[in-house]
Amino acid sequence: MSTPTMTHRLAAEFIGTFWLVFGGCGSAVFAAKFLAGDGVSLGIGFLGVALAFGLTVLTGVYAFGTISGGHFNPAVTLGAALAKRVEWSAVLPYWIVQVIGGFAGGALIYMIASGAPEWSATGNMAANGYGVHSPGGYSMWAVLITEVVLTFIFLLVILGSTDDRAPKGFAGLAIGLTLTLIHLISIPISNTSVNPARSTGVALFNADGAPSQLWLFWLAPLLGAAIAGIAYPLLFGVAEELANRPVRDDALDAR
Repeated sequence: MSTPTMTHRLAAEFIGTFWLVFGGCGSAVFAAKFLAGDGVSLGIGFLGVALAFGLTVLTGVYAFGTISGGHFNPAVTLGAALAKRVEWSAVLPYWIVQVIGGFAGGALIYMIASGAPEWSATGNMAANGYGVHSPGGYSMWAVLITEVVLTFIFLLVILGSTDDRAPKGFAGLAIGLTLTLIHLISIPISNTSVNPARSTGVALFNADGAPSQLWLFWLAPLLGAAIAGIAYPLLFGVAEELANRPVRDDALDAR
């Protein structure tokens, strides 16, 4: 089986990140709160949005994991590099296409949502925030701690489920369900980031303080992922067959 080229890998990361933002944030914008003509609520609420994010990652990992590793998230790429699951030369190109893919997803949400009468993007693009921009009014420190811890756990699950010692074929399921749980925990706190590309993709369209708070949703996920990337091999060791071979381009695949 031929190794995917960098062009193929970047295309997979672009599409996967686009799908994550469009599917996850789109569900929050279009379907979280929806009233039928008779005033009956048909919205999917927090649970539905959490499932939407989990499903986008689950489907993306199975579709593109064997091509690019299925990161769709700069934090995942950083953690994977620190854990020696992907080569460092791929980090910057992955980050660039992930951010562009996330922005493309946000742009499509904006275009479609603008077709609804009296809809305004300001404050309505599922942006992340703290303080007055947090759904529950949580402080900057509360949001920072939440995002670091949840990204740390997310990366441990990713690294563990894609370890050569893990059962084959279940990584996408484990990763998708973990992201669902993460959203169930933290939507009221920060609208859930754990992904700088997801946050960046909608922040500029959302305005209303989101761009000025974007720094936290880069810093916290990257910090949590870095800790996990360093800690995983130290805590759990490395599969013996990985110890003496070079890093493969598709080392963080879905198997």
